[in-house]
Amino acid sequence: MNPTKNTLITIVGPTAIGKTALSIQLANAYNASIISCDSRQFFKEMTIGTAVPEPEELAAAKHYFIQNRSIFETYNVGEYERDALEKLEELFRENSVQIMVGGSGLYVDAVLKGLDYFPEVDAKIREELTLKLEKDGIEVLQQQLKELDEETYHTIALDNPHRVMRALEVCLGSGTPYSTFKNKPKKPRDFNVIKVGLNADREIIYSRINKRVDIMIANGLLEETEKLYPNKALNALQTVGYRELFSFLDGTFTKEFAVSEIKKNTRRFAKRQLTWFKRDKSTLWFDYLTSFETIKNTISKKLD
Repeated sequence: MNPTKNTLITIVGPTAIGKTALSIQLANAYNASIISCDSRQFFKEMTIGTAVPEPEELAAAKHYFIQNRSIFETYNVGEYERDALEKLEELFRENSVQIMVGGSGLYVDAVLKGLDYFPEVDAKIREELTLKLEKDGIEVLQQQLKELDEETYHTIALDNPHRVMRALEVCLGSGTPYSTFKNKPKKPRDFNVIKVGLNADREIIYSRINKRVDIMIANGLLEETEKLYPNKALNALQTVGYRELFSFLDGTFTKEFAVSEIKKNTRRFAKRQLTWFKRDKSTLWFDYLTSFETIKNTISKKLD
């Protein structure tokens, strides 16, 4: 690692593990700001269900990309990559160490490595795929993807309609498999990266998630969801915590079942987060109870 280069300390790990608290401690220790890369926390209309840092936490260090957008705006990972790199360039002029924190793996990778770039696709293709999903179900789209791009079929989350449709629209719009656009050479970053991961035994992670969901409900998540209900079709609201309560408000779920589904789906999300982040063998992993001094000392040795 080049000690004369700017350094971005990046904190990753499953939801509810304590990333926010660690990021604030590190920001204060290094006189740094914090770039959020939690894609659910961009939207100002969503607070409780996205576990936005508390006002006192936001006041403890300068934060960026938290509740800076509206659910009525479109905002994708490519736009975030551009905006985050511009902000980092500005922040590095003030201090050679900055902090990034969040659990959205794709957004983390966009900043640290860059994205694969795909051709523009006619919006009509997405509309046709959406209609097919509603009419025939996701299994038909999965089979179509398998026929057009078997490599992608075996590597993406097939239970995620957005991912399946995205891959399919590129296949159909370009006449070329989605997988051929991936893993092209990307522009190298002009800063060092120290990646820190927080983890715990699965039972502890699940217990922390269950407790967090109970706190969200007690703090008014249902009331927040009721206000958002008229806009439930918006892409930003297709996320754990709100989606299940929309089903309760629709009369499909009981409240108790909706809450149990939020917990279950959040646990699944945490499992996917860990699978994603564990791919990067350079990450320095710590148990969530590790003392701040131990983590800071490890980082400082990397900075020397």
